Amino acid sequence: MTFPESTTAVVHIDLRTGAAALTTTQAVRDRVAEQLGRAGLPEPDHPLLLVTDTPAGLTGHQLQYELLSNYRAVGDTRILVLLVGSSPGSYAGGEEAYGPDRRLVRPATLRASTIGLVWAGDLRSARTALERPEPDDPASLAVLVDLLSVPDVFVRVLEDLGGLPDSVAAPGVRLLEQDLPPEVRDRAWRDALSRFAGEDGGGASPVTLPPAARLPEPLGALVSGREGRGHGHRQPNGPADLAHRTCADSLDRVDDDLVALRALPGLLSPARREALESDLDQARGHLDEFRALVERALQGSGSGAAAEAAARLGALGLRVPPAESAGERVGEGLRELARTLLDEGLALRSVAQHFTALAGRVEPVPGTALLHRLDDHSEEAVHRGSATEYAAPPRTPAAPLVLAGAAGLLGGLWQGALLPLALVVPLVFVTVAVWGARRLRTGRRTARWTVGPRVAAVAGAVAGAAAAYATAPPAWIGVPGLLAGLGLTAEAVRRLWRGVATSWAAGRGTTALRTALDGLDALLAELVREHWAAEERLYCADAARSVAGMLRATAAAADAQAVPEPTAPAGASASGPYGDEDWLSAPSALEDPGAETAHDGADDGDWAAAYTWESGPSANRDDPYAAPTDAYATPAPDNPYATPAPADAYANPGPDNPFATPAPKAAPADAAPWEETATRTPRWLDREIGEGGPDLVATLAGDLRISVMVAMHPYWGAVERGQAGALAVRRTEERVRDVLSEARHHLWHNGVLAPPRHPAEHRARTSAAGLLGTDSLKVAELMGQDTDGQAVVQLCSPEQGSLLSRDPEAARWIRFAPRTLQGEVETAWHKSGSPPPDGALWTSSGRYAGLIRLTPLRMGVVDTVLPRQGRGGSTRRDDTGGTGHTGRTDGAHGTYSGAGAETGGDEGW
Repeated sequence: MTFPESTTAVVHIDLRTGAAALTTTQAVRDRVAEQLGRAGLPEPDHPLLLVTDTPAGLTGHQLQYELLSNYRAVGDTRILVLLVGSSPGSYAGGEEAYGPDRRLVRPATLRASTIGLVWAGDLRSARTALERPEPDDPASLAVLVDLLSVPDVFVRVLEDLGGLPDSVAAPGVRLLEQDLPPEVRDRAWRDALSRFAGEDGGGASPVTLPPAARLPEPLGALVSGREGRGHGHRQPNGPADLAHRTCADSLDRVDDDLVALRALPGLLSPARREALESDLDQARGHLDEFRALVERALQGSGSGAAAEAAARLGALGLRVPPAESAGERVGEGLRELARTLLDEGLALRSVAQHFTALAGRVEPVPGTALLHRLDDHSEEAVHRGSATEYAAPPRTPAAPLVLAGAAGLLGGLWQGALLPLALVVPLVFVTVAVWGARRLRTGRRTARWTVGPRVAAVAGAVAGAAAAYATAPPAWIGVPGLLAGLGLTAEAVRRLWRGVATSWAAGRGTTALRTALDGLDALLAELVREHWAAEERLYCADAARSVAGMLRATAAAADAQAVPEPTAPAGASASGPYGDEDWLSAPSALEDPGAETAHDGADDGDWAAAYTWESGPSANRDDPYAAPTDAYATPAPDNPYATPAPADAYANPGPDNPFATPAPKAAPADAAPWEETATRTPRWLDREIGEGGPDLVATLAGDLRISVMVAMHPYWGAVERGQAGALAVRRTEERVRDVLSEARHHLWHNGVLAPPRHPAEHRARTSAAGLLGTDSLKVAELMGQDTDGQAVVQLCSPEQGSLLSRDPEAARWIRFAPRTLQGEVETAWHKSGSPPPDGALWTSSGRYAGLIRLTPLRMGVVDTVLPRQGRGGSTRRDDTGGTGHTGRTDGAHGTYSGAGAETGGDEGW
C-alpha cells in the first residue's frame, strides 16, 4: 500500500456516541468539513478518518461504515478503526456458548485495502492491581486517540495493518511524552508574542537602514541612485549653465582683484580696491539672476506629473536622467527586506521603523518644499554666520609680531644724542596702520588695524635702547641695525596688509558670494536628484509605509493575543475554532469534576484535550478543540453501544467494592496541576516534565515570524500590483489573526518540539534541552529497546489474549519520535554503540515518542460477513468464499445477531 508523502489532519469520528447523526452522505461530509474547517484546513485529497467504536458496533453501525468507506475524495479515503472493549461473544452452534472476545465480526465493507482495524480490548491503564478502571478508560483512550491522530503514525499503522491477516491487529504500546507544564508553556507563549511584536518606542531612537549595497536590488538601486546622483545636472550651454558660469566668472575676477589688492601696491594705490568693489557689484547682480532661475525651477516642479515637471526643468537647462528599470520588482524587494530583517531577529515594530526610514530615504521631495531653503543660500545669510564687516582677523599671526619686535630691537640700538632714532621703526608701524585703515575705509567706518605689531615694535625699540645703553657699542652700529629693522618692518607690513585686506574682502562679500553660489547650485542639483525616478520612488515610499502599517497592525494583533482575557462564564460558547477566550490557561474538566457536562455526539473535535496536562480548554460544544468532559456517556436508547460510565474509580473500600482504591488525599495548595492527576496517567505512558530551555521563547518567536510571513504572502502580491490599500490590509490582518490562533492551537496540541506548519527550511530547530530543558536520552533508550514482551503493554483483556497470534515474528513494530529529536537520538545511539533500529518513524508533529506493536489475531477469529437485502431468509458469507454465517437483520442497519441466526425484517443489507 502506498500513500502520498504529504498528509493532512486526521479527522476523528466517534461512532459510539455520534452514530445516530450520521445516517446520510451529507451528514458525514458535514462532520468532516466541520472539523477541518474549524482547524483552518481545506478538504484534503486523501482524507484520513480515525473511527472509534466497539466490537459490537462493527455490525451495528454498518450504515455508517458504508457511508464512510464511500466518502468521495480526489484520492483514496483511508480509515483506521479503533475498537475498544470486548466483543459481545459468538456461538459455534446452538448449544455451546463461548465467552466474550471469542470472535470479531466485521462487515465486508471494512475489508478494503485502505481500511484497517486496531482492537484494544482493555486499555490497561491501572498502575496497581487494586485499581479497577474500565477497559475504555477515558483518559487512556484520549492518549491513544491523540497518538493515532498524528498523520505520520496514522499512515504507518495503516500500512503495517495492510500486511497482516485481515488487516486487524491488537496494539501494544509504550510511550514517552515530553512537554511543559501549562503555566510554563503559557508564559513562554506570551513572552514569544511580546518579543515578536516588540516595544513601541515612539520614534525616540531613529533606526539606521543598511547600506544601499546590502538592500535588495530594486530598493538598493532607488536609494543609491537618489543619493549618488547630482553631477551633470546642468545641460551644457543651457540657461542654468550659462547663468551659473557667468556668476562664477565674475567671482573669479573678484578673486584676481583680491590677489592684486593684497600686494603692497594695493596699500599705496586705491585703484585696486575700486576694481575689486566694481567686480563685486557685478558678481552680486549675476548671483541674483542665478538665484531667480533657481527659484523658477523650484516653483515650476512642484505640481503636475513627473514627465511634465521634467519638461519644465529641461526648459531651464536642467537634465533629469531617465529612471531606466529602477522601479521594477519593488514589491519583491520589500518582501525580501522584511524577510531579511525578521530573520535577523528584529521585532515587528522595529522592522516597521526600518520601512518608515526607507520611505523617507526614497520619497521624492517636491520643489515647492525646497523654496524655504533659498534664503539659506544668500549673501546676507552667509554674512550672518561669518565675521562682521570691517572686522580684523580675530588673532594676529605670530610671524608679524616677531618681525615687528625684531625690527624695533635692531632699529633701537642708539644712545646719547642719537637715541630719538630708535623711534623710527615704531613710527613706521603706526603710520602704516593709520594709512591702511584709511585705505580700506567704507563710508564713515574704517577698518580696524591690529595693535599687536605696534606694541611689539615699541617694546623692541625700548629693548634695543636698553641693550645699547648697557653695552655701549660703537655709534656706527646703529646704522646697519636701523636698515635691517626697516627691512623687517617692510616684511611685517606686507604680511599684515595681506591679512587685513583678506579679512576686509571677506567682509565685503567675496567669500559669501562664492558660498551662496555653491549652495544655490547644490540646491538645484538636489531638485534634479529628487525628480529622478520620481514616480517609482513615490510608489516605493507609499508601499513601504503601507508595509510599516501592516507590520504595526500585526504587532497589535500579537499584543492582543498576549494579554490574558477574563475566563468565560460557565456554559458560554466559543466564537471560533479556537475561541477568543484564553483557553491556554482555562481550567480542565479533569481538574474540576463539577465542570463535566453531557457529551454532544455531533462533536468529535479533539480527543486529546480530554487529558492534556489537566489544563486544557473548557468543554464547549461549539469549540472543536474543547475537551469533551463526558465522552463516554451512559447508554441511551439512541446509543445502544455506548460504554457505561465508570461508577467511581476512587470509591472507598466496602463490602460491595472490595477492590476499590481508597480516595486519594487532597493535593497541597502549592502542588503542580499534573501532580493532582498523576493516577490518571496510564502505566504505559511516561511523562517527562520540563521547565523550559534557554531557546524556548526565541524559537516560538521565530515560529511566529515564519507563520506571519506565510500569512502575508498574498499581501505582497497586492503590493506588487499597487493595490495595498485598506482592503488588503484588513484581509491580511484577518489572516494574521487566524495564523496566530493556529500557532496557539499547534503549541497546545502538539507541544513545542513539533515544528509549525510552515517551518523555515534553512533554520535548524533547536534541541529538546534548548526547548524543554530535558534531554533525548530517554527517547533514544525507549526506541532502542529489544522487541521482547516487556517492552510494551499489550492493550487487551486476558480473554482477548488467547486470540492473539503466538508467532513472535508476525508482530509489526513501529518505533517513532518527533523529527525534531532525530539528530539527538541518532547521536545518542552512536555514542552508546547501539545500532539504530530499522524503519524508525520520525513524525512531523506530536509530542510522543515510543513503541507500538501490532499483533495479528489468530486465524478464524475475524469473521467477515456480507449482509444481503431481502425480506426472507438470506445467507451471508465472507469475502473469501469460506463458510457463510446466517444472521438476522433488524431494520435498515441490518444488525448481525450471530452465527446460525436467521435473517428477516423488511429491509437488510
